[in-house]
Amino acid sequence: MFSLHVDTARTWRGGQNQVLLTVNGLRAIGERAALVAHPDGELRRRAAEGLDLIPIAPRTEIDLTAAWRLSRAVKRLAPDVIHAHDPHGVAMAALALSFGAGASRSGGRAPALVAARRVDFHLKGNSFSRWKYRQVDCFIAASETIRQMLAADGVAEERTVTVHEGIDVDRVVAAQAVNIHEAFFLPHGAPVVGNVAALVPHKGQRYLIEAAHLVVQQLSDARFVILGEGELREHLEKQVREHNLEKHVLLPGFRTDVLGCIKAFDLFVMSSVTEGLGTSLLDAMAASRAIVATTAGGIPEIVADGVNGLLVPPRDARALADAIVRALSDAAMRQRLGDAGFARVTERFTVEQMVAATAAVYARVARRGHGADREAPPARR
Repeated sequence: MFSLHVDTARTWRGGQNQVLLTVNGLRAIGERAALVAHPDGELRRRAAEGLDLIPIAPRTEIDLTAAWRLSRAVKRLAPDVIHAHDPHGVAMAALALSFGAGASRSGGRAPALVAARRVDFHLKGNSFSRWKYRQVDCFIAASETIRQMLAADGVAEERTVTVHEGIDVDRVVAAQAVNIHEAFFLPHGAPVVGNVAALVPHKGQRYLIEAAHLVVQQLSDARFVILGEGELREHLEKQVREHNLEKHVLLPGFRTDVLGCIKAFDLFVMSSVTEGLGTSLLDAMAASRAIVATTAGGIPEIVADGVNGLLVPPRDARALADAIVRALSDAAMRQRLGDAGFARVTERFTVEQMVAATAAVYARVARRGHGADREAPPARR
């Protein structure tokens, strides 16, 4: 089986990490996988150089030049499946197929188009989005919550499948823990609460900072480290200053040693308002960290309340603060939750399991090839 993967992002986030894990995982089990990535993107930089790495990125969602270049690559490579990992990638692949990109394959059938769906957002209802998603032969949803949302958007059940994202547990275990207090000049012995996510609205860090304001009133030595970059940096920094939390809440930005930082946190917190699944939670579980998270999106498919973490409603800073105080005040409970998280991630969320399930989807859809006529999902009202 030969799959061609398309991701157009320039930045590095959880989705790009999943692309790289998928491509490398498929190659590890003996399947050929080629990658189309942004010429100046972090994914291309981290991927192994070679003939199966193709630099293409659309300037806009409807970039006919980029789609034409992709169609030529598809004709030359003749993959069995095109796996588009982001919305612009779906658009570029759909346009490439409309240019007759599969004509060189045996039997004359175009390769099947698979679309990854990692966010719990509804499909857009404009005419172009309806057209491009009609070209998709199978949606791979990162969580059951996302798959149900696709069904609500009118996508037929037989065109959807849930494949939970996975992580390289061995890599997390092997990562060297960072001396978090020394790295960020924190008081010796201060409990550290960590968050790893892009600084964007749906990640909910504003509620985490509100919770931190409440936590330090009870646990004055608690420190919060929020790792990531994004559009809300200035807003969040202003919020920290308004609450006089400069000594308690740090926003160090993007770090390459994030796994080592996670291993040094006393508690990992995810404050998301919406969340497809949450692979940073999986990293925290592989690092045997106790978790406090919201019930947003697919998070409850990872975190079982009271088993490997504590769950609270989204947008509820008070509930988030109460759970953080409860966890920080009970070292034995944190140990129990962390141990249970490690057992859960190794049982259900490894990269090997994700790759095997993805390969099974390819085998099923490749037999049929690309379907020319599909009903578009109805426009949302």
